[in-house]
Amino acid sequence: MGERNPHLPLRKRVADRQRLTGSFVKIPSPSSIEILASAGFDFVVIDQEHGVFDRMATDIALLACKASAISGIVRVPALTPDGILSALDCGATGILAPHIDSVDRAEKLVEACRYRGGRRGFSAVTRAGDYGAKSMWKHIDEADGGVAAIAMIEDPAGVENIEDIVAVEGLDAVFIGRGDLTVAFGAATRDDPAIVSAVDTIIDAARKTNTSVWMMVDSVEDMAPLAAKGVSSFIVSSDQGMLRNAARQIMRGAQVFVEGK
Repeated sequence: MGERNPHLPLRKRVADRQRLTGSFVKIPSPSSIEILASAGFDFVVIDQEHGVFDRMATDIALLACKASAISGIVRVPALTPDGILSALDCGATGILAPHIDSVDRAEKLVEACRYRGGRRGFSAVTRAGDYGAKSMWKHIDEADGGVAAIAMIEDPAGVENIEDIVAVEGLDAVFIGRGDLTVAFGAATRDDPAIVSAVDTIIDAARKTNTSVWMMVDSVEDMAPLAAKGVSSFIVSSDQGMLRNAARQIMRGAQVFVEGK
């Protein structure tokens, strides 16, 4: 694992296998991002797939990331070049793409994230290009060197093809989607032996190519055993989850008052 350095571009931090901690942002307001940044989180994942972010809300969220000096990753709802391009133009420093279950889909993700050797449409008159202040090749160099392409492995086919997927040039990390895997395998919980085996298979394959492995956990107590297996970065809960848990904790503490005791 590399030494933690928040001043490096996200792609470099992922390549160095720094231990990074982030959270999903599902509420379309800058406040969650500013709070998570001030608390010391390394990144946020703006959730277009299961949140309520349109392009305008995503643009504002990524502006908050820039203002708060926190890496802004966008989980896109589908593997489409135009959707990925929109997020990158708004200033996303990483793309988390769902249902990467084949080499072809992994290659399409990488192509959409890269200018050189890829198919990312060029424009420097965006936030990513500092609204034209950067020269063409300075913008291209910084974008290709800074944007992390992260594949979500959340289907049985993705587990089956994982050794080929992690060998795709330019793929920076894999995110293990235990929720979707649990549903796809028809398992009772994510602790089912079939899911544990799938997680281990993905981690083992990623280790062979030195590909960073990311996972989501509900709390920090879940991080240590997965880190021991080789997971380098974690998405811990979400802004909604933290708000819900804090609200419940307050009401448990206020129960004495509510009951008039």
